[in-house]
Amino acid sequence: VQPAAPMESFSSKDMALKAQKKILSSMASKSMVQMFIDDTSSEILDELYRVSKEHSGNRAEAQKVVKDLIKVAVKIGVLYRHNRFSAEELDLAQDFKKKLHQGAMTAISFQEVDFTFDKAVMIEILSDCRDTLLKLVDKHLTPKSHGRIKHVFNHYSDPDLLTNLYTPHGPLSGHLEKICKGLNKLVEEGKL
Repeated sequence: VQPAAPMESFSSKDMALKAQKKILSSMASKSMVQMFIDDTSSEILDELYRVSKEHSGNRAEAQKVVKDLIKVAVKIGVLYRHNRFSAEELDLAQDFKKKLHQGAMTAISFQEVDFTFDKAVMIEILSDCRDTLLKLVDKHLTPKSHGRIKHVFNHYSDPDLLTNLYTPHGPLSGHLEKICKGLNKLVEEGKL
């Protein structure tokens, strides 16, 4: 008796999704992303870029970290729109959304009240977000995308960057104010 031939694993739906993710990955330009990321989010991303550039003094690194953030956000959006997440993964997505909301509220609170900033709290929130997001996309995205997620969250949870960002009247405080204004708007609109 011959063993049964393995089932053909080709799926045009899967192939289309892969192509869409690949295309979006290579086209993480501002104009392409606008159909996935609203104006307020775009403004926040611009400020995050400026924070990274001013803090690191490295324009290329600042561009890479924001590009990685955009690629990951777009890919997760595509997966979500194509109903690719299981019930357990949707629970993780809700958990991530709650953690992100908590992070936004904490960031805003620290910005509004001088000298309340606690970098350990921010680092813990960002690390929790990173770990939850990695679990969510574990079966869906490549190790390269997992690396992008780690790159983004590790970059923005850097203690020196956070300390500089939250120094009252410091060189990055204007950017922080604009980031928090945008986060506040997203929270009020129920998007975050």
